[in-house]
Amino acid sequence: MIDLSTQYLGLRLENPVVVSPSPLCQELDNIRRMEDAGAGAIVLHSLFEEQIEIETRALDNAFNSEAGGYAESPSFFPEMQTYNLGPDGYLEHIRKAKAAVRTPLIASLNGTTLGGWTRYAKYMEEAGADALELNIYLLPTDPALTGCDVEKRYTELVSRVKASIRIPVAVKLSPYFSAMVDMAMKLDAAGADGLVLFNRFYQPDFDLRLLDIIPNLILSNSNELLLRLHWVAILYDHVKASLAITGGVHTAEDVLKAMMAGARVAMMTSALLKRGIGHIAYVLADLLNWMEEHEYVSIRQMQGSMSQASVEDPAAYERTNYMRVLSSYSVRGANA
Repeated sequence: MIDLSTQYLGLRLENPVVVSPSPLCQELDNIRRMEDAGAGAIVLHSLFEEQIEIETRALDNAFNSEAGGYAESPSFFPEMQTYNLGPDGYLEHIRKAKAAVRTPLIASLNGTTLGGWTRYAKYMEEAGADALELNIYLLPTDPALTGCDVEKRYTELVSRVKASIRIPVAVKLSPYFSAMVDMAMKLDAAGADGLVLFNRFYQPDFDLRLLDIIPNLILSNSNELLLRLHWVAILYDHVKASLAITGGVHTAEDVLKAMMAGARVAMMTSALLKRGIGHIAYVLADLLNWMEEHEYVSIRQMQGSMSQASVEDPAAYERTNYMRVLSSYSVRGANA
């Protein structure tokens, strides 16, 4: 019998297909459906740093009002006041979800500063989360902020959160570090139990009619998987932390490639938004069929088999392969 199980963050999962954060995870019924479809684990939608700030500001305002001070309206982040559940609601959502399903649940914190992170990380652990994913969404626009400053902020945040809780902690990274292997090793040393590659920064667009900046959300496709495969394959033999791929996972083939690169899990959201939660079951069925056809008996058997440390030509992942890639492109018909 084919064994789809995998180890991620020290947790044993029935299979490597994990649901990544999205509004789908806000509804308890959806979480039940994800379990029924076979999800190996579920990463809940994020609690944002701004939401914690709103709650803190509201408490300060109430205190100041009672003391005769000026109670300023906490309206600095109006969208965040109505986004998902708020801090207390988020914790209650974890409790209800934990009581409703047996699938491992991973809470998510999104922000950039220490703030209330360590406090809410502890609250999430107490609410029943099996692990925590730190979605460190930092866009350094301050010219005085150096690359070393950014890296230090990441590692300090991970160290502080790890010191405050006992459950495993994963860190969701962007692909924009100048020395990715070094950064991954620093986070590994800081105590990260897992590294999730990569965060998808949502880029604003311009409305030329209204001359305004508008939010722009484009769902991923399988082509985005390539960047993730590249770096997971390189990192596989350099860090102890479990590696996860998120972004571009839509099919069983995508999951297989992620495993062979060295990932422990492959996370998907866009595929579920496009095709429905039941798509998980189809991916798992295709995964089993491929493994049976190619005589694989377990997911563990293939993990890391195509990593840089395992392939005959490690240069395929390095600059030395650049000319080969360029010369392999056919220009036939370009002058037609």
